[in-house]
Amino acid sequence: MSDKQFIVATNNRGKLDEIKNILQTVGYRCISLAQAKIDIEVEETGNTFAENARIKARAVYDVCRKPVIADDSGLCVDYLDGEPGVKTARYAGEDRDNEANIDKLLSELDGVPVEGRGARFVAAVCAITSDGREITAAGWCEGFIGTERRGNSGFGYDPVFWQHGNRSFAEIPDDKKNKISHRARALAKMAFKLRGISRIRSYD
Repeated sequence: MSDKQFIVATNNRGKLDEIKNILQTVGYRCISLAQAKIDIEVEETGNTFAENARIKARAVYDVCRKPVIADDSGLCVDYLDGEPGVKTARYAGEDRDNEANIDKLLSELDGVPVEGRGARFVAAVCAITSDGREITAAGWCEGFIGTERRGNSGFGYDPVFWQHGNRSFAEIPDDKKNKISHRARALAKMAFKLRGISRIRSYD
């Protein structure tokens, strides 16, 4: 495996596809845990997105000693003092039920006017190169929580995360979302750092 290929430390198909689609535009190939023949479930015990991304990346790297990339991301709602935050995937319980998570979120914001529904998606990314070097990046995307689900694309909270024009992330084509999302912005920063490392190595 070359340093231009990463194992993506996630079993979430939506995240995997998004990371693959974004990184391939800057010359990096990604494979899944299954393709790498790695069967691992990592407990996310961190208190921040950055901590959880590092925990996941390091756990997979310790198994394979090959380049790994992991992200942790979530939704932070102003009215809820930053929740769901690191509990985004388990907001309604340990079952990781997207529909139940959205139902709970809409219930918590019932009656809150649009000006009080500000929110942002936040992503932290951690890559570990073949020599064990860690590279990190973060990105975020501002919006607000709508009053209902809209759209059929995306995954997670996308149907209720709206931006200006009252369009949800689930109504935005993937190619556009992959340019403006929190994960896209974090991965763009990551790609810039990886290119810098590649240039340094070319002079070794």
